[in-house]
Amino acid sequence: MAQSLLFTVKRHAPEFVKPSKTTPHTIKLLSDIDDQDGLRFQIPLIQFYRYDPNMKGKDPVDVIRKALSKTLVFYYPFAGRLREGPCRKLMVDCNDEGVLFIEADADVRLEQFGDALQPPFPCLNELLFDVPGSSEVLNTPLLLIQVTRLKCGGFIFALRLNHAISDAAGLTQFMSALGEISLGMKAPSIAPVWKRELLNARDPPRVTCFHREYEQIPNTKGTIIPLDDMAHRSFFFGPTELAAIRALLPHHQQQHSNFEILTACLWRCRTIALHPDTDEEVRIICIGDMRSKFNPPLPNGYYGNVIAFPVAVTTAGKLIENPLGYALELVKKAKADITQEYMHSVADLMVIKNRPHFTVARSFLVSDVSRLKVRDVDFGWGKAVYGGPAKGGVGAIPGIASFYIAFKNAKGEEGLVIPVCLPNKAMERFVKELDNVLKNNINQPTMVDQKSSFIKASL
Repeated sequence: MAQSLLFTVKRHAPEFVKPSKTTPHTIKLLSDIDDQDGLRFQIPLIQFYRYDPNMKGKDPVDVIRKALSKTLVFYYPFAGRLREGPCRKLMVDCNDEGVLFIEADADVRLEQFGDALQPPFPCLNELLFDVPGSSEVLNTPLLLIQVTRLKCGGFIFALRLNHAISDAAGLTQFMSALGEISLGMKAPSIAPVWKRELLNARDPPRVTCFHREYEQIPNTKGTIIPLDDMAHRSFFFGPTELAAIRALLPHHQQQHSNFEILTACLWRCRTIALHPDTDEEVRIICIGDMRSKFNPPLPNGYYGNVIAFPVAVTTAGKLIENPLGYALELVKKAKADITQEYMHSVADLMVIKNRPHFTVARSFLVSDVSRLKVRDVDFGWGKAVYGGPAKGGVGAIPGIASFYIAFKNAKGEEGLVIPVCLPNKAMERFVKELDNVLKNNINQPTMVDQKSSFIKASL
C-alpha cells in the first residue's frame, strides 16, 4: 500500500444522530468484565467499499445516517453516555444524546490506495476525525462514525467505539444490524440483549483461579513501549508463510492451530527484536472470545464484553534459547486454562481489586478477529474490500496490541494481515528476524541461515 498517498478530506460539521423513536431513559450497569481498566479506551475500525453501479443515485452518507437512527432504537444504550459510580463502577446513562456522525468527501479514488488495503492507512486521522473532546471514556459519545465519499463513487466507513460497552463480536453484531436496516429490514435479524448482570461478580466475590494476567509488575527497567518513537507496519501471512513457520516444528506439534503457531513465532521474533535482559519476564496475552465456554450459553444477541486475557509467562532467555515449540506449548496452555469458572473468577477479582489493568510491562497482546466477518457488513454496496481494525497498537496502554485480520492479498490469496507496532530500531530487527524465518524456510526448507537467532534456536 502506498503510505505516501496524500489526499484532502472535506468534512461537514459533526452532528449527533439520535434514535428515530422514543427509547427508554434509564441507567444500565455494565458488567464487571466490561468495566475493567484494560477496556477503558476507544477502538478504531475502518471499512472500504467499491462503487456499485446498481446503487447509482444513492448516497452512502444519507443511507447510513438514516439507518443509524433506526438501528439506535434497538441499540439505544449506544446513544447514551458512560458514567462512573462508587468503586469505579461504570454505567450507561441512556439519555438519547446520540452518537457522533461526520459526513465527508475525499479527493481520491479507491484504487489509489493500492492493491493491498491494510493498516496503517494514510491519513487515518482525516478518515476518522477525532472530534475535540470526544475521545474520553466518560461523559462522551460511545460511538463516532465518519462516512467519507470517494471520487470513484465508493466510500469509506470508519467507526470508533468505547470498548467498555462492547467487544469485537458485539460491535460486529451492531454493524451487521446497521447493514441490515440500510438494506431495508425493519429490525435486526439478531435482537440485541443487554443482561450484563450475567457477568457480574458473585456475592460474595471469590477468586478461585490464578490470574497472572493481572499481576502488578513494576516497570523498573523501562521496557513498556516508548510512544514517541514508534513504527507501524503490517505483515501478511498466507498459506506459504504459515507453512514455512510450521516447518520449524517437530511433527507432533505441526497439527496445532494457525493462531497458536503464528502467535508463538511473533512473540519470539518480537522478544528478540526488543533486546530484553535474559532474566526479564516476558508475557504473551491471547485475547479470546469466551462465549463458547458458557453452559448454559449466554443469550444470543448479548453484545457486552465476553473476553479474557489468558497469559503465558517465561523469561526472555528461555523464550529465545529454546525451540519454537517451547513458546507454542506456553501459548496452547494459556488458552486451555480459560473456563466459565475462570470468567466468573475474573469478575470477582475486578470487584475485590478495584478493576485493575492487565499487566503491560514486557507484554505482547494478540487478538484474533479474523472470524468475525466484519468484511461481510453490507450497506447496499456489497461486502467491504477491507474491513477490520484501523491500526495496531491501540489500547489504554498503546503499543502492545496486534490484531489478526482476515485479508486477501493482491495475488488473491486468503490469509491474515497483522499490524505490529514497535520502536523504530526494534521494528528493523523484527523485520529482519521474520524475513530470515520465512525466506529460509520458503526457498530452502532444508537449509539454515546461521545468522538468524530464530532459526538457530528452533532446530
